[in-house]
Amino acid sequence: MSKSTTGSAARSSASSGRVKTIDIVNKGLKSRYRKEKRFRVYGLLSIIASAVFLAFLLSSIVFNGYSAFLQTYIKLDVPVKTGMINEQNPRRSDFQGIIKAAIRDYFPDVTERKDTRELYSIFSSGAAFQLREKVLKNPPEGDTTISLWVPADDDVDMLMKGHMKRDVPESERRLSDKQLRWIEKLETDKRIEKRFNTTFFTAGDSREPELAGIWGAVKGSFYTMIVTLVLSFPIGIAAAVYLEEFAPKNIATDFIEVNINNLAAVPSIVFGLLGLAVFLNFFGMPRSTPLVGGIVLMLMTLPTIIIASRAALKAVPPSIREAALGVGSSKLQVITGHVLPLALPGMLTGTIIGMAQALGETAPLLMIGMVAFIVDIPGGFTDPAAVMPVQIYLWADSPERAFVERTSAAIMVLLAFLVSMNAVAVIMRKRFERRW
Repeated sequence: MSKSTTGSAARSSASSGRVKTIDIVNKGLKSRYRKEKRFRVYGLLSIIASAVFLAFLLSSIVFNGYSAFLQTYIKLDVPVKTGMINEQNPRRSDFQGIIKAAIRDYFPDVTERKDTRELYSIFSSGAAFQLREKVLKNPPEGDTTISLWVPADDDVDMLMKGHMKRDVPESERRLSDKQLRWIEKLETDKRIEKRFNTTFFTAGDSREPELAGIWGAVKGSFYTMIVTLVLSFPIGIAAAVYLEEFAPKNIATDFIEVNINNLAAVPSIVFGLLGLAVFLNFFGMPRSTPLVGGIVLMLMTLPTIIIASRAALKAVPPSIREAALGVGSSKLQVITGHVLPLALPGMLTGTIIGMAQALGETAPLLMIGMVAFIVDIPGGFTDPAAVMPVQIYLWADSPERAFVERTSAAIMVLLAFLVSMNAVAVIMRKRFERRW
């Protein structure tokens, strides 16, 4: 074979080798592109599934809770005659008896004791308190008739909202046939209707669903969050500044940093046990108060605030510090005059997120006694109080159907607070954030 033939064959072989390598590369690229496309599809499906589950959860909460913002009321004309009201001490008057007499006057055909008890049960026990408040506010002069829209019993409320069927046998519903006839009479006379439930937003807790409200829990959450913020924000900021700007890098500071990161992952109920052992048993602080609850939530929130604040301090460019030091500023002046103002938006964002986390906590508060049934609305930091998550927990454990809708409605209110707090954090970050 000649040299030219041999060289031609070699070039042909080399050329075929290069084509084969390109084919392999193209085949590999196609495979990687297919894997990338599948990965993107899986990610999109995951997001869609999460959105569907979230929509299902929110829709179920709204579907179960929107009716709690309405309450069934019955118009009752209450004759108040001379002598019924105790002139010496009006608070000691028999307002319950006056209400019962007005009910009997409207239903004169009901005479048997058993029937009258069923008749009274249509009306809420809060009718007497409503009459009492009106009489104390405007004492009647002589014989008069007071018209009141009093709340109906929770069973009547469920019937009017469609949660209880009328066309089922008497044994399968909580209202008797006689009570249904009395309710139909009230409907015919246009004395029963659904109105906006102001009691839900202005009253405290109650054993009667139609009288239960969230105002006591809202005030308890407010006082608790004030204590948490006042204690956690300055301590968290001071700790972050010291660890990031002043503390020497040694084994001791490394140990502190590791423990701060670990505390951020500790279950919240552990902080409740700590509060029970230290603040209640050792220091003897009052149980079930916003003061103790705020201190416990402060301990739980501190790691989050410290970590977020340190991240905000690290985000400030070193050139800011170097420039301030170059013109003669001290270390403290650099921190207070330049670094802190630039890092403050991030610190505030971390604080708001930590407060939102604390607002939704239940387990640590259960350990310090804030699960107690408290009717009175708290007036201060040391008054017994409930908070929104605990109130939801208590209502969810109640067997009445009316508490189911109030539980969902309270969840809606709590979610609104949490979304608002997170929205404020996002807005503050977008407004004050500086990109370097």
